[in-house]
Amino acid sequence: MRAFEYTSPKEKQQAVGLLGRQWNDAEVLAGGSDLLGLMKDDIVHPKRLVNVKDMDELRGISFTPEHGLRIGSLETLIEISQDAQVKQHYPMLAHAAGDAASPQIRNVATIGGNMCQRPRCWWFRNGFGLLATGPDGKSLVPDGDNRYHAILGNEGPAYFVSPSTVAPVLIAYNASIRLFGPNGRRELPLQKFFVVPKTDGEREHDLRPNEIVTDIVVPAPPAGAKVAHYEVRQKEAFDWPYATASVLLQMSGGTVRWARVVLSHVAPVPWVSNEAAQALAGKSIFEQTADAAGQAAVANARSLGRNKHKITLARVAVKRAILQATQGGRA
Repeated sequence: MRAFEYTSPKEKQQAVGLLGRQWNDAEVLAGGSDLLGLMKDDIVHPKRLVNVKDMDELRGISFTPEHGLRIGSLETLIEISQDAQVKQHYPMLAHAAGDAASPQIRNVATIGGNMCQRPRCWWFRNGFGLLATGPDGKSLVPDGDNRYHAILGNEGPAYFVSPSTVAPVLIAYNASIRLFGPNGRRELPLQKFFVVPKTDGEREHDLRPNEIVTDIVVPAPPAGAKVAHYEVRQKEAFDWPYATASVLLQMSGGTVRWARVVLSHVAPVPWVSNEAAQALAGKSIFEQTADAAGQAAVANARSLGRNKHKITLARVAVKRAILQATQGGRA
């Protein structure tokens, strides 16, 4: 690991002042479960770490029916999963946060860090850059080992998959993310926080080098909405999913008024499937309806050569999430 400065500000204004204008000038240290590994592998090498763990203003979980849920960016996944208000009003979030990674990681990983975690792509993790380009400037992924890479939004140059299992759940709940920088607070829909980089100099988040994540805010879910989150992974123990699906259904009796279906680990960003939502609108949920929505979700999916299995797994994840939602999962 390269040498670095270490700072520990008490207020967000101080933290922002210690960050740089370029990536690798400085990095924010919260739980550190991803950042420290990246530093040890020399994938990132910041000159300064800005520890924000002592900043009380970035903590807390609160809920009101009028304003919904506010989660401070330093709240850990285990704290979110065990919070009574989250479990009562946002059970899909409690489930996803409580099932992510491993118990050891859930106890230190923060929700802000989870939103900002870097791709698990082995090309990136082995020093080939975010877009995994070779000496000729072309991506190594299409002709290389792409078993776990994107099946949607994979026209290039990015082929990695968004790694968070919590982000798609929050997007299904229509969450927003709050950022703080030199010009003050900035808030945007969480869906728009994730972007597809076009060059190796860009990152996969709409986050500037001198900004920090302060809060996640989630509106109160619609009354009577039904929800479910379904993951397909190789083993029950700590593992990265092949595909996940998060579903929120607004029902009118036994009919879907509208739906929100969000997939992850299948594209460079959490993938909102309008096709699956349209396949559900105005329909009653039976196995055939859920299967049709799953088919619609992957209608535009494309194998890179060695990841064709992910298309089937994503379709099944959507189908099973829909069926689970209508079998008792309430927001």
